[in-house]
Amino acid sequence: MDASDDIDPLWAPRSDALPGWFREALAVPREEGFIDVAGTRIHYFRWGDAKHPPILMTHGFLAHARCFAFIAPFMAGDHHVIAYDLSGMGDSANRPGCDAQARGAEMVGVAEALGLFDGRAKPVIIAHSFGASVGLTAMALAAERFSGLILCDMMVLRPDVLEARNRQGNGRPGSGDPNKPQRRYPDYPTARSRYVLSPPQPVGEPFLMDYMAFHSLRRAGEEWTWKFDPEVFRQDSAEQGWHEIGKRLVAVPGRKAIVYGAESLLFTADSAEYVRELGGTDIPIIAVPKARHHLMLDQPLALVTALRTILELWRTNENNCPTV
Repeated sequence: MDASDDIDPLWAPRSDALPGWFREALAVPREEGFIDVAGTRIHYFRWGDAKHPPILMTHGFLAHARCFAFIAPFMAGDHHVIAYDLSGMGDSANRPGCDAQARGAEMVGVAEALGLFDGRAKPVIIAHSFGASVGLTAMALAAERFSGLILCDMMVLRPDVLEARNRQGNGRPGSGDPNKPQRRYPDYPTARSRYVLSPPQPVGEPFLMDYMAFHSLRRAGEEWTWKFDPEVFRQDSAEQGWHEIGKRLVAVPGRKAIVYGAESLLFTADSAEYVRELGGTDIPIIAVPKARHHLMLDQPLALVTALRTILELWRTNENNCPTV
């Protein structure tokens, strides 16, 4: 099936006004389904031929897999692409007590359940923000089973810069009150007006903001509410983890690359220098011009180009490796 149902009149009253590249991307056939991973129902999308080299994609905190629904089709011609909703977010069920280790194991479990380890080529992980930290944990658990990890604008700041950010009242990724009831809104326009990005930013392609907002919500009778489960906030404090994320990024085994928004507040040119100072001199670091943290909403086609370039360079390097 294609993703034409994603274009709902509530968020796109004039579908013919949407850019051709977006409509063409959503017209690429995809599979949508659910799998069981350690007792939790996980929602996923699949594009491309299962015989092709696999890619496993996931999203940032409180987001959903559709942030890649208009990115993945550009890689589906020569890759088998999966994008999934982290547990407790999007259309996936919540996993009680889901700490960082459990999320990493969940990513490995998704790859297993969808057969991404069954072929000759190992899967590449492509993940954004909070999801990129999940990818790091998956690599720490099973680096030998993956071909590499592309981290898209994961927060990496020097500890003193992070401290200054926290003093300004900026919470760490994944922070929130698990005991606060999920808000309900009387109609879609009211709910849409409450959708904001974290950190707040304008977006280069406003229609993509509308697309993401619509699919972050669900109908609850006559009302609307968020898809994510507030229980996702009930996790061990990860504050020290974000202080150490740069060291962890460099230390985790396996091939890695970083793509970030050149105007991002969470990964900056100084972050790139910090990664290199920590020893990550072999990690390609690519800035997407005119993009902020939510780079797929700012410069989606430039992001596609960066991702395809990394994948092709890695493929070429593998093909040129001498055999013994």
